[in-house]
Amino acid sequence: MTAMFIHYMAPIMFGSLVIFLLLGYPVAFSLAANGLMFAFIGIELGLFRPDFMQALPERVYGVMNNDTLLAIPFFTFMGLVLERSGMAEDLLETIGQLFGSIRGGIAYAVVFVGALLAATTGVVAASVISMGLISLPIMLRYGYDRRVATGVIAASGTLAQIIPPSLVLIVMADQLGRSVGDMYEGAFIPGIVLSLLYAGYIFLVTVFAPKAAPGLPLEAQTLRDHDTLQNPMIVPLAAISAAATAYFFAVHLGGFGWSMPAFDKIGLPAMAMQGFWFVVLLAVLFRPFIGVIRTMTLSLYLVVVLSTTIGIVAMRYTDVKGGADYVVLTMSVTVALSFVIAVINRLLRLKLLSRLAEQVVFVMVPPLGLIFLVLGTIFIGVATPTEGGAMGAAGAVILALMKRRLTFDLTRQATEATAKLSAFVVMILVGARVFSLTFYGVDGHRWVEELLTSLPGGQLGFLIFVNALVFVLAFFLDFFELAFIIIPLLGPAAEKLGIDLIWFGIILAVNMQTSFMHPPFGFALFYLRSVAPKESYIDRITGKRMAPITTGQIYWGAVPFVVIQLIMVALVITFPAMVMHYKGIASTVDPSKIEFDIPQMETPQLDFGPPKF
Repeated sequence: MTAMFIHYMAPIMFGSLVIFLLLGYPVAFSLAANGLMFAFIGIELGLFRPDFMQALPERVYGVMNNDTLLAIPFFTFMGLVLERSGMAEDLLETIGQLFGSIRGGIAYAVVFVGALLAATTGVVAASVISMGLISLPIMLRYGYDRRVATGVIAASGTLAQIIPPSLVLIVMADQLGRSVGDMYEGAFIPGIVLSLLYAGYIFLVTVFAPKAAPGLPLEAQTLRDHDTLQNPMIVPLAAISAAATAYFFAVHLGGFGWSMPAFDKIGLPAMAMQGFWFVVLLAVLFRPFIGVIRTMTLSLYLVVVLSTTIGIVAMRYTDVKGGADYVVLTMSVTVALSFVIAVINRLLRLKLLSRLAEQVVFVMVPPLGLIFLVLGTIFIGVATPTEGGAMGAAGAVILALMKRRLTFDLTRQATEATAKLSAFVVMILVGARVFSLTFYGVDGHRWVEELLTSLPGGQLGFLIFVNALVFVLAFFLDFFELAFIIIPLLGPAAEKLGIDLIWFGIILAVNMQTSFMHPPFGFALFYLRSVAPKESYIDRITGKRMAPITTGQIYWGAVPFVVIQLIMVALVITFPAMVMHYKGIASTVDPSKIEFDIPQMETPQLDFGPPKF
C-alpha cells in the first residue's frame, strides 16, 4: 500500500488540490497547505528530502523580486482610473450614436467599446459593470432581445483577458518563461479577430431575427445632422475603399505571414497570387465596407480615410514592414492626424467636420492614443511591459486631469482596488510556488510530461486533449487559478513536443477566457447579474414599465459566445500565423534555390629544381 502511494504521489497530490478547491477554500491557501502537507508526507516516506524545503524562501523571494509582475499594478491602476473617470460612458454614448442608425447598432457599439476598454482597463469586472450600467438600459428601452443584450455585454467584457495589455497574459508569460512583449504581440491579432467574430454574430442575429436587435429611432439619434452619407454615395465609396484595402493586403500578405503553399508548388507567379488574393479580399470586404460607411458621416469618413492613408504612407519609411507592429504604429499615426484635423477644425471654425464626426474624434482619440503609446512602445522594443505600464498609469492620470475628473476619492478608490488585486495575484503565486516545489520534488512534472507526450496524434492530439481539459476545468476555476495551477504543468510537455510556447499560451488564453462565460460559475455573468434589473422598473425616458432580466436569460445569452470562443481556439490552432508573426517577418528567399558561384582556381605549377643536400 505504501509503495503504491509513493508511486502515485503526484496524481494523488493534484487530486487533493482539486478537492480542496471544490470545498471552497481560498486558492492561495489551498495551494500552500497542499504543498506543505504532502512535503511532510513525502519526508516521512523517504520520497522527499528535508533540505529540499530550504529552497522555499528563495522561491517566495523570487516572486517578490520579479520585475515583470510590476506591470500588473501599473496596468490595473491605469484601467481603474480611466474607467472611473467616465471614459466608458463617453465612449458608449458617442459610439452608440455612431452605429445607432443600423440594426444592432448598440450591440456593435458594445463590442467596439468592449475592445477599447479591454485595451485600456484590462479588467473584466470594470468592463462588464460599466457597459451593463450604461448600455443595458438603452438596449432594453429600444426592444433588444434580453439574451442578445446580456450575452454581448458579458462577452465583450471578457475581451479584457485576451487583448493586450491583459493582466493574465503577464502571468501566462511569467509561468511559461517567455517575454511579456512577445505574448502581447502574439495576442494582438487573435483579440481583434475574436472581436470581429462577436460582431459577425450580431450581424447574423440582425439578418435572421431583426426584431431581436433593432436600430435606434430617429428621435434617439441626437447627434445626427445633415452630413449623413446619402444612399447613392455608399456603393461607390464602399467599392473604392474595399479595392484599396484589398490591394494593400494582397501586396503585403507575405509580410503578415500568410501564404498559399499549394500555389507555390505549382509555380504560380507572385503577381497571379496577388491577383487571386485581391479578388477574394474585394469580395469579402465589399459588404462590410457598405455597413461601415452607412453608419458614418461623410466628413468623418473622409477624415478616417485621409488619416489612414497618410499613416500607411508614413510607415513605409520605417523598418517595420508587417505584423502587429505595423498595424499598431500605422493606427497611431492615423489617430494623431485625426486629432490634429479635429483641433484645427474647431480652432479655426472651418466647419469641415459635422457635430457627430467631431465628437467621435475627441472622445475616441485620447484612449486610443494611450493604447498606442503603451502597446506601440512595447511592440517596437522602446519600453518593457513594466515601463509601458508605468507610462500608461501616468497617461491615465493626465487624461483624468484634462477631463477635470481626477478627484481624491477617485485616486483613493483606484489605489485601494489596485492594491487588493495585486495582493490577490501575488498571494496565489506564492501558494503556487509552494505547491510546485513539492510537486516537482516528487517528480510530478515528469509524470505529467510522460502522460501528455504519450498521447496519440502528436502535437495535434496533445492540443486537442489539453484544450478539452482546460475547457472542463474552466467550469470550476477562474482564469488566474488556471494560469497558476495548470500552465506550469502543461508548458514543459508542450515544449518537449516542439510547440512554440507563445502560440500555446495564446491558444490556452482564448480557451480559458470561457471561464468567465461558463454557466453557472462565470464571473462575467455574476458581474452582469449584479447590475441587471432583478425587478420590474419604470424607464425614465419612455415611462414604460420594463420587465426584469432573469438569471436564465443571462446564462442562455452567454452560450453562443462560448461557442464563438471555441471556434476562435480552432482558428488559432489552424492558422498559427495569427500568433507567430511576433517572431518578425520571415525571409522570402527560398533556401533550396540559393546558388553559390565559386570560380575555379588553377593550381600554379611551381618548379623548385632538384633537391639540394
